Amino acid sequence: MARFDEVKATFWGEGRYGVQPSLTDAVVQDAEHRLGVRLPASLLEILRVRNGGAVAELWNAFPTDVPTSWSENHVPLDDMMGIGRRDGQSSLLDTAYLVEEWGLPSPLVLLSGDGHCWIALDYRVCGKGGEPSVTWFDVDGNTELPLAADFQTFIERLTAATSLDLDDSDGNRSAS
Repeated sequence: MARFDEVKATFWGEGRYGVQPSLTDAVVQDAEHRLGVRLPASLLEILRVRNGGAVAELWNAFPTDVPTSWSENHVPLDDMMGIGRRDGQSSLLDTAYLVEEWGLPSPLVLLSGDGHCWIALDYRVCGKGGEPSVTWFDVDGNTELPLAADFQTFIERLTAATSLDLDDSDGNRSAS
C-alpha cells in the first residue's frame, strides 16, 4: 500500500480555496446519510489529511487509453471537493443538485468537475453500500469513461499532467 500512502501524503496542492473545515466522524456520518451511500475508506483517508481543495501538480491527471474531450490521453483532476457547507464552495454534499442540474445518472457522488465534465464515484453497479468505481462523465459529449474499479486504484494511477504532454517529431508540444 506504499503507493497509496505516498500519494496521500503529497496529494494536496497550495491554496485554501475549496477547503472545507476538518473532517470529523459526525460530518462523515451526516454526509453518508445525506448522500445515501457509503463513502470509500480511501477517500475519507485523503479528506482527513485536508478536506478538499487544489490537487498538487504531481497528481493532477488520470491517464486514459482513449482520447476525451479534454485531452488525447488523460482527464484532469485540478481539485477535489471536500465534505462541508462553507459558503460559496462546492462540496460532495452538492451532488444531488448537480446530478439533477447536469442530467447525470444516479447514484453518483461527484468528486471534481466544472459542469461540462465530471469525475465521480459511480455506485450504479455496486449499489449504495458497495465499493464504487470511478467514472469520467462528459455532459456535452454525452459520454462516460470508466477510469478505475475503485477510488484507491484511481488515486494510485494519478500522475502529473505535464508527464502526459504529447510532443510531435520536432519536439514541439502538440495541441490536445
